[in-house]
Amino acid sequence: MLGQWLDWTLDGESPTPRTGRFASGTYHFHAPGIMELTPNTVRPNAHACVFSAAIHGNETAPIELLGNWLCTLEANTTQLGAPVLVIMGNIPALKKQQRFIATNLNRLFKRGLDEKGDEPDRARELMEAVDTFYARHDALPKLHYDLHTAIRGSLYTRFVVEPFADSVTAPAQWEWLAAADLQAVLHQHQHSWTFSHYSKHYHAAQAFTFELGRVAPFGENDMVALEPMHMLISALGSADEPAGKPADSMTFFQVKHELMRQAEVFALCFDDDVPNFSRFEPGTCLAKDGISGDFIDEESALHVVFPNAQVEIGARAALLVVPCKPPC
Repeated sequence: MLGQWLDWTLDGESPTPRTGRFASGTYHFHAPGIMELTPNTVRPNAHACVFSAAIHGNETAPIELLGNWLCTLEANTTQLGAPVLVIMGNIPALKKQQRFIATNLNRLFKRGLDEKGDEPDRARELMEAVDTFYARHDALPKLHYDLHTAIRGSLYTRFVVEPFADSVTAPAQWEWLAAADLQAVLHQHQHSWTFSHYSKHYHAAQAFTFELGRVAPFGENDMVALEPMHMLISALGSADEPAGKPADSMTFFQVKHELMRQAEVFALCFDDDVPNFSRFEPGTCLAKDGISGDFIDEESALHVVFPNAQVEIGARAALLVVPCKPPC
């Protein structure tokens, strides 16, 4: 039954009953795309885990990854030892296999959000679900892995974004991520109102946005390459100690500039197929904007991440980043 959850979510059907049992726990369907798993026994190393995917509807590899893990729970080849909230974010966009319907859901996770529309409504529903889940398991350390794939290629195929917040990332997290074959880490420099940022900023959760390869249709993802990530999710769901690896096996970056689109007349000054983390020498013009003018950093070589000239006016068109030392 757990393995059929995605089908029910996409079909718009409300399964009956909405609760049930599997060998090592119970499941509860709270709402479309929101399922809570509760273990028969919460093990000593357990976190209150949120695993989310499809915040952008065309990013299918994380859905297959979570689906494979859910199937192992149902088959009892993996046991549940921690409470887990599993989320499929933008269901209408997922059905249409497109990034979003009206606006980017992953910029809306802010308390007091007053925007109207389907995606703002979904953001409020997901924030409430996370709040309720963490409150229910308040005695446990909190964790949120928000799983994505990137819309372009990358010099680092699998990388992770650490949201900006006052809370500190535990050193063990870096070792777990390195063992899960993440190749690079990007430290955010300011509040960004993404889903993982919501959990880190408001709940002090250990939270990250994962980029697990490039966008592809269902069935065309390289799931073999994601097996180390599957092992990390499985360990956290079982409340086992995840495998570790030295953090300095990953390359670390820090955001230096956030390039915003201000005008209707806007262009990035490099090819559309430039991969994430491409390097540009000091003095290179990276963007032209009808209001803010040319963007040039005369001092630093910059690497570009998430470039997208087609974003809405007022939205981020790229992150410009520089290498930094691994955390001690």
